[in-house]
Amino acid sequence: MPEKFEVVVIGAGPAGAAAAITTSKAGMNTLVLERGDFSGAKNMFGGLVFSKPTAEIIPEFWKTAPIERKIIEHQYWLLSEESHVQISHRNQKFIRDFNSFTAFRARFDRWFASQAEAAGATLVTKTTATGVLMDSSGRINGVSTDRGDINSDVVITCDGANSLIAKGAGLHNEWKPEDIAIGVKETYSLPKDKIEDRFNIRGDEGVALMIYGGREEEYAGFLYTNKDTISFGIGAIMSDLAKSKSYNMPMQVLEWLKKHPSIKPLLEGASLREYTAHLIPEGGYNKIPPLYTDGMMVCGDAAMLVNALNWEGTNFAMFSGRFAGQTAIAAKKSGGNFSASQLAKYQAYLENSFVLKDLKKFRDVPHFISSHKHFLTLYPELMNDLLYRFFEVDGRPKEEHLNEMKKELYSKRGRIGLIKDAIGLYRKVLS
Repeated sequence: MPEKFEVVVIGAGPAGAAAAITTSKAGMNTLVLERGDFSGAKNMFGGLVFSKPTAEIIPEFWKTAPIERKIIEHQYWLLSEESHVQISHRNQKFIRDFNSFTAFRARFDRWFASQAEAAGATLVTKTTATGVLMDSSGRINGVSTDRGDINSDVVITCDGANSLIAKGAGLHNEWKPEDIAIGVKETYSLPKDKIEDRFNIRGDEGVALMIYGGREEEYAGFLYTNKDTISFGIGAIMSDLAKSKSYNMPMQVLEWLKKHPSIKPLLEGASLREYTAHLIPEGGYNKIPPLYTDGMMVCGDAAMLVNALNWEGTNFAMFSGRFAGQTAIAAKKSGGNFSASQLAKYQAYLENSFVLKDLKKFRDVPHFISSHKHFLTLYPELMNDLLYRFFEVDGRPKEEHLNEMKKELYSKRGRIGLIKDAIGLYRKVLS
């Protein structure tokens, strides 16, 4: 191994692999450090990988990538104690020009990192980056590892939510509990034909299900169909769990959700195969740390690039890694200037893309939901109760039902409260 590389990438997840593929294809001598036994070994993931970002990095990736199912339908469930309201959208366009797919990151990341190696990058696993190296002027010029020091022209750190490297470089302090969610996931085995019958899908079609409501804790549940397994779990804000009066462990919320009468039939007959947990940065746009400094850029989860509203993170990671790679290439072409002023192009790439535009658009949503818990408790309960009254046939005219529905709505939230909530939601999400 040479003593110096042009690019050192820390972390071989989607952001790191995307960065390494980009720089390696441009002929830059690139090293990727991964602390796991292999790329993806330490990842907890039960969600979606989006097609277009992946295809921009690896055209026709679907021919070789380890894909589970192409998502044809998205569902959103709002729970009350014993019922749910469901909003769903199924579209054949999602199959013809598929938008997203389920995957196991342990497999997908390994494949993605192999594409970086095929492009010319050097991948070293079982190696932990422990800090950054600096020259006499304070510019970062490499990393220290548990195997020794490695010098480089630029460091691209993609080391996840904790981001010890970015923290050690002084780019951010310890994240606060309200900025971090804990995700827990269980993987259940279920025969392929059972999954297809249960979720009304065929072939390689899949369903993605988001679940909200029914609890005082700020959580979001998820369920994704794979070939012969189901990924099921929750994400919950750390500070919210700590303040909970009932359940302060994520597994307690997950167990409650599994027993819900709407969820239980979906898991019936399935065998638990795996349990995993992971930290997810959900502070949003307002908590994004500095993204670059002299000799270094920060990508993916390490940069707080997660849209909790739409559960988007993997595509943000891929785009940020690619943009960091493109910035490194431009810096080399500028005469080897890897100063902060040159690397500022990385942030410009992000600002001109949907990544920071979306995060900025919805920057106040996390705080708004945290300070308006009734959107996750009262409103799902009211929606379920109101719809029950609407569909109930008891020999009375519907006008009486409608009057009761309005009375209940006004008594539990009040006219002023309803107006304030509508205005707040419009301003934070829709305007």
